This record gives sequence, C-alpha cells and structure tokens, in this order.
Amino acid sequence: MAGPTAHHRPEKDARAKKVVPFLNRAPFWICAAALGALLVCTGARFAVETLAQLQERFDREPDGVKRAKILQKLGDAQFDAERSAAKSGDYSSVGLMMEKYRDNVRVAVETLKKTHADAERHSSGYKQLEMHVGKGLREVHDVILSVPEDYRPPMLLVEQDLKDLDLELLRLLFPRRPGEQPPPHSAASTLKKPGVAPEKQL
Repeated sequence: MAGPTAHHRPEKDARAKKVVPFLNRAPFWICAAALGALLVCTGARFAVETLAQLQERFDREPDGVKRAKILQKLGDAQFDAERSAAKSGDYSSVGLMMEKYRDNVRVAVETLKKTHADAERHSSGYKQLEMHVGKGLREVHDVILSVPEDYRPPMLLVEQDLKDLDLELLRLLFPRRPGEQPPPHSAASTLKKPGVAPEKQL
C-alpha cells in the first residue's frame, strides 16, 4: 500500500544524493580556502618587503652570515631601483643607489670578519656575499657604460671599491692560494751579519 511516506521517500533520496557529493567535496573546499588564505598572507608579506624595509632589516642584523644573506635580496632590490632610475634619466639616483650598495657590501664584510672570523672553515655568508659582489660588479660596469660622461667618475670609484672587496673576500675564503704565500726568508735575513760572510750568489 503506497501511502504518503512512500511518496516522499524518493524526494528525500534525491536530496540526500545532492548533499552527499557536497559533503564529499567539503575537504577540498576547506583546503582550497586555507591555501588561498596562505597565499594572500605570503603575498602580503613579500609586498611589504620594500627596499626601505630590507635596508632597515640589514642595518639591524648583528650576525654577519644573516646580514650577508639579507644583502642578496637587498642588493637585488637596489639594482631594480637603479635600473628604474636609469630609465627615467635620474642618473643622480643611479649613482647614489650603487654607492649605497657598495657601502652595504663593506659593512657586510666587516660584520662577517667580526662575528665569523674563520672564512676558510666556515664559509657560509662569505660565499653568498662574494657571489653577489660579482653580480654587483657586472651591474656597475653596465651603469658606467650607460650613464653620461659626467656621472662616470663616481661609478669608477664604486667599481674599484667593489673589486677590492671582492679580492678581500676571495683571500679570506682561500688564504692558502699558491703564489700569494710570503717567501720563506724575508729580506732582513739576507742582510750581512757581523762576522758572517754573505752566501755566494748563484
């Protein structure tokens, strides 16, 4: 006997079929929403990481290795700002940005030497910094070629300073390089001593 209950059962079954797939997909939507929120937060963090904030973080960091690693991001941001200034013809800002990069490298080198003196054994920070200085040298070389003549002398000084800093980093990383070892006998040891005949020259 088909009563009202039998009549409503197919409708309940139909609603259940609609609800169950939704429930099955619920974990997917929850995960998607969580991932979206994470991406928004991450994107906001990177958007906030401006050149000024990177510089502030670099200035506040007391550890040499961490400071050298911050310089990688800070230096790239400085290069971006320098290129934008060059496109607009603001060569004064180009020069100031490259000079600030040079000053930051100098500070990073000094901090590394104070907090992690043995670069040969503990090269972290030194290697990253040396690689970025190589990048900086290519950048300043391009600047020298592109700016008007009047703006080149300060950039030539920056280039030379970066070369000197790069050489210092290489010497700290590889102090035992052949060809740069001091001679075994100093010039003072070859001076004539009283009562001792000088060695015969070959």
